Amino acid sequence: MSSLWQLSFPYWLFIVRAVVVYVAVLVLLRLGGKRQIGQMGSGEFVAILLISNAVQNAMNGGDNSVSGGLILASVIIALSIGVAYLTFRSKRAEYLIQGVPTLLVHNGNIIKKNLDKELLSVHELKAILRRQGIHDLSEVHAAILESNGFVSVTKMGENHSVPASPG
Repeated sequence: MSSLWQLSFPYWLFIVRAVVVYVAVLVLLRLGGKRQIGQMGSGEFVAILLISNAVQNAMNGGDNSVSGGLILASVIIALSIGVAYLTFRSKRAEYLIQGVPTLLVHNGNIIKKNLDKELLSVHELKAILRRQGIHDLSEVHAAILESNGFVSVTKMGENHSVPASPG
């Protein structure tokens, strides 16, 4: 029963391993694009599942103790909170970690080079727009792939100006 809690190497090594793997996976996912879970293809979804399995041993080093798992989970959550705080406080960090929004459609016209850059086909874009109730590109003033993978759409004729702040 004590083997459930006994670590096979020092606790700080779990922390180092978790930080290294977390940062590496974050960088790899950032390089992979900015689709959100609902927009992933089956290949991308399988890749995420396999990445999680592949990095498991890199983090736990073969240690299967409950203590080791709790240390790793705590470090991952702390890193996640730290990244959220960092991107909240620093625009530069936000740009580096999350990327910048990409304009996909402007005044009903698809911006093909931006679709290519984001590895989105015209078919996928049209499917995303249909899910938002848009069936004709001429209805779209702007469609933007946000940093979080969501596509935000402004329809033609909607008020495009930013209201002045009360002063």
